[in-house]
Amino acid sequence: MDSQKVSELKAFVQLCKENPSVLHLPEMGFFKTWLKGMGANVPLSTKNDSSSCKGSCPCDGAPKAAPGFETNPASETEESEVEIDNEGVIEPDTDDPQEMGDYENLEITDEMMDQANEKKMEAIEALGDGDLQKALDIFTDAIKLNPKLAILYAKRASVYVKMQKPNAAIRDCDRAIDINPDSAQPYKWRGKAHRLLGHWEEAARDLAMACKLDYDDEASAMLKEVQPKANKLIEHRRKYERKREEREIRTRQERVKKAREEHGKAQKEEDARQEAGGAHAGFPGGAGFPGGAPPFGMPGLNELFNDPEVLMAMQDPDVMAAFQDVAQNPANIAKYQGNPKIMALINKLSSKFGGQQP
Repeated sequence: MDSQKVSELKAFVQLCKENPSVLHLPEMGFFKTWLKGMGANVPLSTKNDSSSCKGSCPCDGAPKAAPGFETNPASETEESEVEIDNEGVIEPDTDDPQEMGDYENLEITDEMMDQANEKKMEAIEALGDGDLQKALDIFTDAIKLNPKLAILYAKRASVYVKMQKPNAAIRDCDRAIDINPDSAQPYKWRGKAHRLLGHWEEAARDLAMACKLDYDDEASAMLKEVQPKANKLIEHRRKYERKREEREIRTRQERVKKAREEHGKAQKEEDARQEAGGAHAGFPGGAGFPGGAPPFGMPGLNELFNDPEVLMAMQDPDVMAAFQDVAQNPANIAKYQGNPKIMALINKLSSKFGGQQP
């Protein structure tokens, strides 16, 4: 791996340690989701956090923006200014991943399925009695017997939610949805787990899906609570994206303007050089007459180039090719005696220069 990229990664990790609110920026959503999927504990963002570096910034070695195109520092922190009521949000659980059963390789017999169903009923009974730990243990035993039954993971997830272990619940719901994506229960409990973590958009999506698959009053009530918060975050992110796009458009416009100014300046300098050297664009070679002198060795070029007929003739590539041919070797004029278009230009030039022939 490139050493510079490793150094930048180290700087970014150090920045996250010193200022965890960076992980809650909208554009870092993919990274935060990956961290949570790995079981990481992502600190909650607070409204007093700042997404700018504090003290000596570990990013000081990063490449700087080109002069004249600096971004507005205030605009980079706009996305962290939205305020959400986080009442009921808890710190994420950091327990080791729970037993998920040998989903890939275990061969399940009819007897094992029957035993798993018996365990499920026993765990539901313990759950009804309020013994969460007992219910959790029995659901785990059932999963070991039949790790391909989605409802077992969804039921255990419900216990994890009641035990305030949302990350464990999300892992169980993910497995249940992998097995049966049309079941409403894992979406419901995953939505509740996301609500505990303050993941308002994820909670709203899951609870809406649960109600779509199988309407549930409890899921619907929680959806009404989290949806306004999710909408607030979505609108805030859209506003930030619009401002970011506007900044990018302004930057591109400034670059185009600067390029045009530089091109105009270069064109003026080129025009000045040509005028000073007596060169006229449009002749063969683009820098004047062959050899740097007017054809036929005659003066009077200013008058010549104000003649509309001459200027029009010079736009004809055939005429210009013949003119170059004759200018290089005057004897070649004989080849064009039968071409009235070319001879008209030659006669015009002859009249302008006192009737001399090449």
